[in-house]
Amino acid sequence: MKSLNEIRLDFPAIPENEGLARMVVSAFLLPLNPTVEELADVKTAVSEAVTNAIVHGYAEREGVVRLRADYREDGLLTVDVCDRGCGIADVARARQPFFTTLEGEERSGMGFTVMESFMDGVEVKSAPNVGTTVRLTKRLLTREEPIARRA
Repeated sequence: MKSLNEIRLDFPAIPENEGLARMVVSAFLLPLNPTVEELADVKTAVSEAVTNAIVHGYAEREGVVRLRADYREDGLLTVDVCDRGCGIADVARARQPFFTTLEGEERSGMGFTVMESFMDGVEVKSAPNVGTTVRLTKRLLTREEPIARRA
């Protein structure tokens, strides 16, 4: 399927940039005429993925998070959140509700569960000392023709 639009943004892995990621993905989606629910779902999932990259991937070390979004003519939105942090040794275990690597801190261990509840698909590729890529997918409802198709 042909890509209608895509973006890529690299930003420092600092907590302040979680909000930046939410705003960037919102700005990317708005011309597509999403429902309020679709917009909120994607923003929430992106927020969780970016927060995981910052808090767990880099664990207070310097690093870069890459946000890449793509929208195809079949209505499929794909958002990748990538880091080159510590990676995840056991992805299946990390995806279990309430699992966290930061015991004793105010973390619920529900990041992947939240992403899965708001998106149609969540894929996680990771390797220790290499980094993690979280791919979020959502099929947007078709309504009147989005701006991206009018151009």
